[in-house]
Amino acid sequence: MNTKSVQVANKKASTRRRILICVTGLSPQIVTETLYALCVAQTPAWVPDEIRLITTERGSANARLMLLSDSPGWFHRLCTDWKLPPIAFDASHIEVLKDAQGQALDDIRDDQDNQRAADGIADLVRRLTEDDNTEIHASIAGGRKTMGFFMGYAMSLWGRPQDRLSHVLVSAPFESRPEFFYPTPSSLVIPSRGPGQDPLDAQTAKVWLGDIPFVRLRGLLPVSLKDQRSGFAQAVEAANQALDQVALEIDISRNCVQINQHTINLPPMQIGLLCLLAWRCQQQLPALPAPSKEADDPVWKAQVRHDLQKAMGEMHIPDRLDQRLNDQLAMGDTFSQQLSKMEKTLRDSGALPLSGLIDRTNIGSRGRQQGYSLKLTPERVQIIKPA
Repeated sequence: MNTKSVQVANKKASTRRRILICVTGLSPQIVTETLYALCVAQTPAWVPDEIRLITTERGSANARLMLLSDSPGWFHRLCTDWKLPPIAFDASHIEVLKDAQGQALDDIRDDQDNQRAADGIADLVRRLTEDDNTEIHASIAGGRKTMGFFMGYAMSLWGRPQDRLSHVLVSAPFESRPEFFYPTPSSLVIPSRGPGQDPLDAQTAKVWLGDIPFVRLRGLLPVSLKDQRSGFAQAVEAANQALDQVALEIDISRNCVQINQHTINLPPMQIGLLCLLAWRCQQQLPALPAPSKEADDPVWKAQVRHDLQKAMGEMHIPDRLDQRLNDQLAMGDTFSQQLSKMEKTLRDSGALPLSGLIDRTNIGSRGRQQGYSLKLTPERVQIIKPA
């Protein structure tokens, strides 16, 4: 099978739209080197449908002149030399980083420029991963070191199972020669440019990818950060909170909870049940056994009412919950349904980036298999009682 048929066959094997994302500074070679490594050097080949480049104003000018012009037009030459199928890449695929006033960044010089670069890179990755029918390959090899770091971190925040991250590597002495863009299929001499430099033949260069495994945190982010434009720092904060910094505050008089500075109103019964678990968490008590769904359980109800008195005060136990604790009906369905509804409300609000607030465990107590507790440490829980 010839080179062209290999690439076409590989491309047809995937139904997702393949997108190569590169960050560059003043050296646009990263694009052609990475493209060569993906399409020619590796087996099986990975041929992108399009290339997206994010860079500074100067980097954009260099890319247009060196890669997309009629001459030298290194991107077009690579596609012709190695008989690649059509790949969408023109000036409209180059995104220029902007400063706080919306003006193109000429370079990244200070902390503010760094923050704008982080936001721009994060926004591009977020937008391109919104479509489940895309497959992203991102490179961290180009631009300033901070740009590569931001690209890698953005992929951790929004990358999906089908997405990859890599760094392209070039054999010596080609990696230090700005005239080199990719290994050519036939001899191409790179003249010496100064003392101590020998002429080189681009055909003899070796280019390969260093695959970079990364932790995928996308499932921890609130829906609001996946679907809307959000800053890099905001997304990092949400991921950190999801991992180990969740704080819960329950305001009994206002029937609301605050999670990581997000305030959500809940029905009184749900506030009561959450207070129950929060107080038990503060007291470092074991998981609360689930009540029976088939029969009344007066012992369980008495224990719960005792804990609620301690957590909320006798006068503030919600009326509906108090009635259920004093009737003679099974409590199991009401208990589990109210907790599930509460968790859904918190997740849908974007306040709870965790998969859940409540830990459900098998405890085997008195024949029951389910136990309920909060996935928090006592110091992360606060109950505000009415004055």
